[in-house]
Amino acid sequence: MGSGRGRWVTTAAVVVLLWVASEGAKYYSEDEEADRIVALPGQPKVSFQQFSGYVTVNKNAGRALFYWLTEAVHEPLLKPLVVWLNGGPGCSSVAYGASEEIGPFRLNKTGSELHMNKYSWNLAANILFLETPAGVGFSYTNRTADLHDTGDRRTAEDSLQFLIRWMERFTRYKEREIYLAGESYAGHYVPQLAREIKAYNAKAKHPINLKGLMVGNAVTDTYHDNLGTVTYWWSHAMISDRTYNTLIHTCKFHGEKESNSCEQHYTYALDQELGKIDQYNIYAPPCNNSDGATITQRSLRWPLRPKNMEFQQLSGYDPCTEKYAEIYYNRVDVQRALHANTTKIPYRWTACSETLNRNWNDSEASVLPVYKELISAGLRIWVFSGDVDSVVPVTATRFSLARLRLPTKIPWYPWYVNKQVGGWTEVYEGLTFATVRGAGHEVPLFKPRAALQLFRSFLSGKPLPRS
Repeated sequence: MGSGRGRWVTTAAVVVLLWVASEGAKYYSEDEEADRIVALPGQPKVSFQQFSGYVTVNKNAGRALFYWLTEAVHEPLLKPLVVWLNGGPGCSSVAYGASEEIGPFRLNKTGSELHMNKYSWNLAANILFLETPAGVGFSYTNRTADLHDTGDRRTAEDSLQFLIRWMERFTRYKEREIYLAGESYAGHYVPQLAREIKAYNAKAKHPINLKGLMVGNAVTDTYHDNLGTVTYWWSHAMISDRTYNTLIHTCKFHGEKESNSCEQHYTYALDQELGKIDQYNIYAPPCNNSDGATITQRSLRWPLRPKNMEFQQLSGYDPCTEKYAEIYYNRVDVQRALHANTTKIPYRWTACSETLNRNWNDSEASVLPVYKELISAGLRIWVFSGDVDSVVPVTATRFSLARLRLPTKIPWYPWYVNKQVGGWTEVYEGLTFATVRGAGHEVPLFKPRAALQLFRSFLSGKPLPRS
């Protein structure tokens, strides 16, 4: 394993790249070509390749998951594959991850044009957006009962089947380094899928080359998430001492049926004390919903965004982006370009499925045991947290991770991006934790430059920069 071998691999890869450049479409298989996106309506010219379509994960039920692959801008054959999952449960990776967070494009207000995201994560890797489970976004099932009986287990199993069958279609990714990433309820999806891959690899002739996972503002442990959320509300002066003390002393925080006192004071906090704010970023203006458009729920446990609020545009942040996604992805020409909705799904495309969210029937109380298993397997694990999110706040994540009792390798320090403090980080044995200063629930939406730095550091396996 000397340096000579490394030089040969690099040279060979460069030769392959040159061959691909000269051969063009001949490089891709017929199955890949069928999924190629020539151009999306309103899209600027790009230098990278895109593919999208369906992979059937259960023939008997007619379940098929939709994906959108945006290959790396530079040297895609030398870059890893990162699978991105959004949470909810029931929310679309196309609506959020691809369209307002880490994808290459941003939507305009009328849903008529796309413009480039200069901090897109496909600057560093090939990004595969997966809409899971069936019923999310363009993913579908022919068995209606599936929409009323789903949960963590089926999501993980179907997502694994998707990866196995997708790699049969895109064979050039079979040996590639794979990373899983996501946010919010993907704090369940990502480690659970990693566990499924680990079990599959133990028996597989051709194992999936999973190297690590990264989750942001992640639902992790029911008790500590709930305790951490109430603590965040109080520590940020969002609720009164009286309400906080009552919640602490009357709530179990285990996700089970709470006492009447707990329920009453929780409702009082939401209705009377928090006010009409965007709970996904407590310092950002909420979206004006006076036109009657629906602002969808993104978390299993917490309420809808507040309605009927006027807002001013601050720091380039637009709180209404999901509304633009619902305009754009319901266009027939957009669906045709994406090879989406080919079976004519009997409902409109939505950013989140309320049906799935309401009927989520199995949810692990804690994924901390899964983390322990994955740490033992030697996977790279990063957990990050935007520190102005009150839905899955930084206190919840810190309370949860503390239960792992991991030895500290590199003590707490500020990390930097563009000569400014991007957040704070601590490196443990088997896991890196980082905050992103001033970021809400969707970290790349609020702090795109810092999020890209975080992503690059994760892929390199190096601690975040101290200066």
